[in-house]
Amino acid sequence: MSLETNLNCFRSYDIRGRIGLELSNEIVYDIGRAIAQHFNAKTIVVGYDSRETSPVFANYLSKGIEDYGSDVLSLGLAGTEEMYSAVSEFEACAGIEVTASHNPIEYNGLKIVKSCSKPLDIENDFLVIKSIAEKKKWDQKKKVGKTINISGKARSKYVKRLLNFVDINSFNNLKILVNCGNGAAGPTFDAIENELKARGSNLTFFKINHNPDPMFPNGIPNPLLLENRVVTAEAVKRFDADIGIAFDGDFDRCFFFDSYGNFIQGVHVVSLFSSAFLEKEKGATIVHDTRLVWNTLDVIKKNGGIAVPSETGHSFVKKCMRENNAIYGGEISAHHYFRDFSFCDSGMIPWLIMVELISKKNLNLRDWVKERNNLFPSSDEINFSVRDPRSAIEKVLSRCGNFLAITRTDGIGVTYKDWRFSLRQSNTEPLVRLNVEVKGDNAYLSEKVSLLSNILIEER
Repeated sequence: MSLETNLNCFRSYDIRGRIGLELSNEIVYDIGRAIAQHFNAKTIVVGYDSRETSPVFANYLSKGIEDYGSDVLSLGLAGTEEMYSAVSEFEACAGIEVTASHNPIEYNGLKIVKSCSKPLDIENDFLVIKSIAEKKKWDQKKKVGKTINISGKARSKYVKRLLNFVDINSFNNLKILVNCGNGAAGPTFDAIENELKARGSNLTFFKINHNPDPMFPNGIPNPLLLENRVVTAEAVKRFDADIGIAFDGDFDRCFFFDSYGNFIQGVHVVSLFSSAFLEKEKGATIVHDTRLVWNTLDVIKKNGGIAVPSETGHSFVKKCMRENNAIYGGEISAHHYFRDFSFCDSGMIPWLIMVELISKKNLNLRDWVKERNNLFPSSDEINFSVRDPRSAIEKVLSRCGNFLAITRTDGIGVTYKDWRFSLRQSNTEPLVRLNVEVKGDNAYLSEKVSLLSNILIEER
């Protein structure tokens, strides 16, 4: 079956594919036209990241939208969250970001939302768009749409919206190391910096790998990979920075390093932000993913909040947040979601919040992590490439019996008296992801990580 009739670039909730094999100019055109037709759209926001094929794909995407009869509101080079913001600000019918985020360089993809920046419903939106694009049964329109450049106006509105999340006057004169990874973040970060300066902020920024570069000379920006953290950690120490920040390719994720260059695990950022938002709004609801939970649940309980678990993935978390009117949602993979940002994820809001916390509370990130890690030590997420992910997960389960409880909300979550692990198949990559947490014993953590790793290595 040809690519034109079997669009296997449609994954669990986003579109990702290898360029020239699963994703082409024609396919992107068809998807753009299908999105416009499905929503009978008047306007659709389109942005793209810094990958080499992204501007070309954005052009074909826009042509498909225009041929249906819809107008394109063009952001040009922009982050995914700028697309989210523009959909709400300009009351568009949908929004599309051309990006493959942290996937390898031979990939590209599309992230899509509908009006009010809502995630697509899988059955009623996502799969319907797939079907329309595959069948190419186009509704005939009397007019062709046009492209309107809103990049300057949209970014200005977006920056002002972000800065409403924090009290800029509380900021100390911190030194901040920023690694944009040669992705899309650089120009947007500069716009935020300029607005901060205009409002009297004295933050000092040291920037590395700042300019967008489609060749990614320093590797695909994905600070979750251990080998990608070294350059940021060393730069933090070299510039004697108070904090380090690193972004992924479309900067909807933000990663933190303390003043000693230590990487801050996502679970500790989620716990810290949960406490911060519960301090602002007593009794609020916090949404969290199910990979590592003990640390976050402990913080939410101590601060009088309501914890609601969600399946991993931005469309699932956003849906859960809207259903529960949650003030904040966090995933350990560094996706952070905010009720006052249309329940969407942002990579720029988190670092602004972190600067405010460090300034107001004289927060020492290393001390926070040490305190939380002494209570609930946890592993980094460990990825395994296996022959059959489902079979591998069931094999682990069969070898690790006598558990107290098991959940299958998102892969499996297995709980024992003094340790817990989660194991799930990636929604976007051919991997199985392992997370382990224990109660107060780092040696015990290493023992359990080794046990599970050895089983999964057998399944390669």
